[in-house]
Amino acid sequence: MYETLDETAAQTILAIERGDSIRRVAQHLQTPYETVRQAVNRLEDAGFVTFDDGLRVLDERVHSAARELVAASASVSPPAIEEAYVVPQFGDWPFAFTRIDAVYVWTRGGYQVGREPEDYPLFLAVREEDVGAWEGFFESFSLPTAFERQPREDLDGPLQFVLEPRPSLDIEYVEGYPVVPRDETIEYMREHFAQFQSALAMLDRQYEDLDLGVTYRETERAEP
Repeated sequence: MYETLDETAAQTILAIERGDSIRRVAQHLQTPYETVRQAVNRLEDAGFVTFDDGLRVLDERVHSAARELVAASASVSPPAIEEAYVVPQFGDWPFAFTRIDAVYVWTRGGYQVGREPEDYPLFLAVREEDVGAWEGFFESFSLPTAFERQPREDLDGPLQFVLEPRPSLDIEYVEGYPVVPRDETIEYMREHFAQFQSALAMLDRQYEDLDLGVTYRETERAEP
């Protein structure tokens, strides 16, 4: 059992939503397809999952054990920034990346602003009814949560999850990431135009159906 349920297999179990394809799970985990396929094969041979009109975890106890394994691993070795984007996928409640992270997702990782590796908040829209569950979930991973970005000096590590409670969620998907709608993200960017002008121009180039009328050209500062 323990050879089968290594960290990759545990993450695969947690990422599976009933009916998923292997490719869909790989997208959720941001992990190569072949790596996930091999994990699924091991899990299927062990009787933990089945593939019948899509993937399905056969026993909820396996799901619980997988979460404990991944959470324990995160407590000992905190996730890197790239891994932190995957962690919410292991929760049982809907969420969507919002604010700066919605810009990051909609520009397909092309635009980052206001964050450094040693001070990196992630912004999640969640349902109001799920806030307590999310707080407990992230606590099990030894990851702090707040409703506003906290100063780095108040934290033990670089990562924090900033929760934005909402009565309901409207979720879209970009390359496997759940994110608030593009129109909402563009509105947020326009509200902070000076910060996101170049990102708006980037979106305009990436999506043919947009006509934002935004241009941006990097200018180099002249050397003295």
